[in-house]
Formats: sequence, structure tokens, C-alpha cells
Amino acid sequence: MHILAIDQGTTSTRALLVGDRGARPVFSRAHRQHYPRPGWVEHDADELLANVTAALAIATDHAVTAVGLANQGESCLGWDAQTGEPAGPVIVWQDDRTTPLTDRLKAEGCEPMVTAATGLPLDPYFSAAKLGWILRENPEAQRLHAAGRLRLGTTDAFFRDRLTGRFETDVTTASRTSLMRLATRDWDPALCALFGVPRDCLPAITPTTGALGYIGHLPLTASVVDQQAALHGHGCRAPGDAKITFGTGAFALALTGDLRQAAGVLPTIAWARAGEPPVHALDGGVYAASAAVNWARDLGLFRAWSEIDAFDTLPAISRGLAFVPALSGLACPHWDRRARGAWMGLGLDTTPRDMAQAVLEGIAFRMAEVMGRMGQATPLTAPISIDGGMSANPWFCRFLSSALGRPVFVSAEPELTAMGTAQLAAHGAGRTIDPPRKGHLVEADPLPQDWHTRFRAAREGVQTYGAATS
Repeated sequence: MHILAIDQGTTSTRALLVGDRGARPVFSRAHRQHYPRPGWVEHDADELLANVTAALAIATDHAVTAVGLANQGESCLGWDAQTGEPAGPVIVWQDDRTTPLTDRLKAEGCEPMVTAATGLPLDPYFSAAKLGWILRENPEAQRLHAAGRLRLGTTDAFFRDRLTGRFETDVTTASRTSLMRLATRDWDPALCALFGVPRDCLPAITPTTGALGYIGHLPLTASVVDQQAALHGHGCRAPGDAKITFGTGAFALALTGDLRQAAGVLPTIAWARAGEPPVHALDGGVYAASAAVNWARDLGLFRAWSEIDAFDTLPAISRGLAFVPALSGLACPHWDRRARGAWMGLGLDTTPRDMAQAVLEGIAFRMAEVMGRMGQATPLTAPISIDGGMSANPWFCRFLSSALGRPVFVSAEPELTAMGTAQLAAHGAGRTIDPPRKGHLVEADPLPQDWHTRFRAAREGVQTYGAATS
């Protein structure tokens, strides 16, 4: 038995071949990032599809039993129902072009309705405002809609339509759109009207696993959001189990066992296996994690990654220096797109190394805010499992553990999203994949409370400044 798990992510498409003898990466291909205007982030839909198709070609050399597909979550597009041709670029989850719309809807008092139905705040991060923008602003989408040929959806629906001939999305992805009512797990007519998204242009919603169609002769047995796939790959199965993935952004998920809502954190669906009730979770993220570290390197604060693996000084926050990684605004639990990144406490004696250290600390402090709010809604088990590029930095892992006030388990599995996708695809095919967890535990003493207080003051400062300049 072999499962081919494809992870179509923000910067690349990767594939993992998982079988009885273990797992091995078999494909990796980056795609271009397009920034046509400030705040706009786009991908070429045909390029993404070509990369997924190239990954699928790996199956011809192996006895592949089933395929699983993980997607970016909130990235979306429109396309022609007859030809499959994209009506324009993919609008990526990082894109904030719809901020004026979400701000206007907030001012009109619409946010409580949206949050009550979906668990999500009004924020350009989610797909609904982007999908409405496509129909309002894209002439090709308008032409297709007038002809009854427009399809709107997240990238998974585009891939599945083109590859299986079935216009469908899964419930985890639909839960990230601001268009699906969590209680019914169906598109909500009032929300569709609010955002200007025709309900008849949206895909059908399916479970995460099961008989999801065929790609050639290969059954597609799992389709899932990348972060939910990673949650499964981390081995999280019981309420309170949590993970954090440090990629472009940092994304945390914690299983709850039932549908829960809490201020600032997002109720979502972790997965829904065919024939079973959905498994619920809480979600929260930081928009800029590795993106902030890469930005700091581009500024010349350091050159080699090894330079920030250890520091021979006390934490920057202990010396009054704080960095708030709000380079694209603040996500959970503040949801403030007006905030911008900043160092607070700079002095003539501040060095580039100090500033780089503060960037790592700021990401850890922001995740401590996220996990603290999650912990208020559901008791979290210890340790919290982490993965992603920043988890390879030992100094960051220790500081994160200290900021969280609990141990972290640093996963040694480099492809947890793909592994979780493979596990779900195996379940959809009537099989089981459950490899032992690999990694190590990091424990550290909690940080002094006044360090948290200093960071909070810096974060409130950038919010105040953002409000004053908006």
C-alpha cells in the first residue's frame, strides 16, 4: 500500500509517498509569488495546477492506493465552469485588498452576525470578501457569471474540479471562508448575500475523507486544509491536544471535542471523516513568523541562520527592547489589520544582533497570546507540539517554551502536513497509517511576568499608532 499525499502550500507544492515501510518525500517545486500592488498577494492558478499535476505523476512509478490533497485554506479564485480556465489569479490568504470592505461591514454592525454563524471575525484573511471582490472587480468573472458559467472557490475546489470533474470542497476548507454556517455545515444564504457571493457559484461541501472522486485511475480519499492536516500529522487526537506550525505565518490549532466559541480565537472543524461526526478545534495564528525572520535577514540584521541559533546575552525584552511582528497586521486574538510591525525601546547601544533576537522573541510572545486565549476556552494538554522552519532553531524553541509556560515537543517529521494528509487519505481508503512520533521535548522556566507586560505595552503601542495613521 502506498498513499501519495500532496501539500499545495503558500510557497511550494510538495508530495510525500507513505507506505508500509515508512514515508519519503518524492516531489518539491516552488511557485512564484506576485505582488502587483501594496497589500496584494497573488499566485498563478495554472502554475499551481501544473505543479499538483506534476506531483501526481509520481504515482505512475509506484503502487499508489489513494491520493490525499492539502490546500492553502483561504486562497481563492474564479474560473470557467465549461473550460476550467481561471478568470484571474489566485488571491492568496495573505492578501488584504478587501480591508475597506471588511472595515465598512464592521462599521455597519455586521460582525456579530458573521461571528455567530461562522465563528470568524470580519477580516480580509478569510475567503468571503475575496470571492465577492472577484465578482465585483474582475470583468472576466462578471462575463462568466452573466453567462451562467462562473465558479468561485478556494484552490482545492479548483484542483478537484479540474482533476476529478467534481466541483467540491471539504468541510474544513469551507469553515475558513466566512460563508459556511458551522452548525449546519452548509453555505449560508445571508452570508453569501452580505459578501456578494452567489451561492450557486460555490462548490458542494463534502467530508474530509471518503470517496471524493478519481484522478485518472487513482481515488482521491482526503481533501483538507493544510493546518488541519498538520494537526492530524502531529498526532493530536484528544481534546486539549494542540500544535503550532511555524511557516510563513505561525498557526495554532487545539482540539476541543465540541463546538466552542471564545473571544479572539476561531472555532473551526479539524476534520470530518466520512460517516462520522465532525471533530472541532480552535484556531489562531500570527500573520508573520518565518516571514518576519526572513525580512530581518533581508535587512542585514544577520546573514547565516546559525547566527541566530544561540545568543550570549540576556533576552532583548529583559533589556527593554521589544519587537511586535505585525508586518501584515495583528491576527489572533486582536484581528487588527491597521497595526504595523515595530521595535520598541531602541537605543544608541542597540545592535543588529539585538534587533534580530527581539524578532524571535516577538514571535514567541505573540504565540503566547494566542495559546493563552485558547487555554481560556479549553484546557490544553502539555506539551504543545511544534513544527516548521523556526522549530529548527534551538534558542527560539527554548524561549517559546518559556513564553508559553509549558513544554514543547519539537517534531522531527519534516512533512507533517503531508503526513497528516496521508493518514486521512488512508482512513478514507479503509486503511490505517499511524507512525510513531519522532522529536524531542524542550522545557524551560516561565518568563518573568514583567517581560510579558513589556511586550503587551509594545503591542498596544503599534495598535495605537496604526489607528492614528489609518
